[in-house]
Amino acid sequence: MFTAADHAFMTRALRLAEQGLYTTMPNPRVGCVIAKNGNIAGEGVHLLAGEPHAEVHALSMAGEDVRGADVYVTLEPCSHHGRTPPCADALVKAGVKRVIAAMQDPNPRVAGSGLAKLAAHGIESVSGLMETQARALNPGFISRMSRNRPFIRTKIAASLDGKTALANGTSQWITGEAARNDVQHWRARSCAILTGISTVLADDPMMTVRLPELVDRKQGRQPLRVVLDSGLKIPAQARILQNSHVLVVYASDPDSRADSLKQANVELLQLPGDDGHVCVQRLLEALAQREINEVLVEAGAVLNGALQASNLIDEYLIYYAPVLLGDAGKGMFSLALTDMRQRMQLEILDMRQVGSDLRVQARPRS
Repeated sequence: MFTAADHAFMTRALRLAEQGLYTTMPNPRVGCVIAKNGNIAGEGVHLLAGEPHAEVHALSMAGEDVRGADVYVTLEPCSHHGRTPPCADALVKAGVKRVIAAMQDPNPRVAGSGLAKLAAHGIESVSGLMETQARALNPGFISRMSRNRPFIRTKIAASLDGKTALANGTSQWITGEAARNDVQHWRARSCAILTGISTVLADDPMMTVRLPELVDRKQGRQPLRVVLDSGLKIPAQARILQNSHVLVVYASDPDSRADSLKQANVELLQLPGDDGHVCVQRLLEALAQREINEVLVEAGAVLNGALQASNLIDEYLIYYAPVLLGDAGKGMFSLALTDMRQRMQLEILDMRQVGSDLRVQARPRS
């Protein structure tokens, strides 16, 4: 169905889409290539929400060469008015001959209607070319649109014997500088960083993107920092609160601290669950309403265990350092498993050396 040339042009469109990895949120990362007579006439990428989509940039570059051309786009052209006008209408007006989308848009407002509009105007419209690669570019957007929750990726730094800290809680630093810099890229592509009060009290982290080149590409924006703090114990002087764009989620306020924290401009959200802790499921729904696509979890065994027990982790990013911390050290997940049939089986997506450490990327096995 698809030719070698089709694959080549879509590969280029996917590479273009990667340029928006740190910037397009909450929109999806999309690239577009317009080809005519075997050559690229125009190409474009969507970089910032509210700015023109990839198809518009490609049409502008192609100019008069667009009529009768083939369009390769990594996501179905939109058919509704959002922050910008519908791309499907622009393609119809331009008089293109064929549109190949890597995948249909999971947004219920589109969901095939963009391709249908093109077909209704006599434009050959198909999808499915290199769909796996296209979906890998936008796991958060797809999750938010199809499941009403963000994509959850947990990052863990551990010793080779699976410990994340000494028994006394000391954890800085298990991994080397190269691995810690690598984490910055995962933070930068995330809409939010999620941690627990135990991590805040133990490490007093800031959890910001610290590499200047990544902050600049995000127009200075930092991910939302989200702290799960069931009993609202977070100190007012915690470093994570010293910058804006922080959300503290709690279940109860036994020490009546909410008013003073609000007066200090700390944003609070109360989401109690039946067990007296924060209801994580309701939290994920609330984050989806804020247009949060990808969440990077940087937490300890308790929060990781709670997420794992509820099958809410979509991807694991584990950095193993070539050190041993002993059996008294703290583990990755606080889980009470009593039967081997309860174990979570994972599929390894990628494994590579980062500096002196080993990075393993995995997901739950279907």
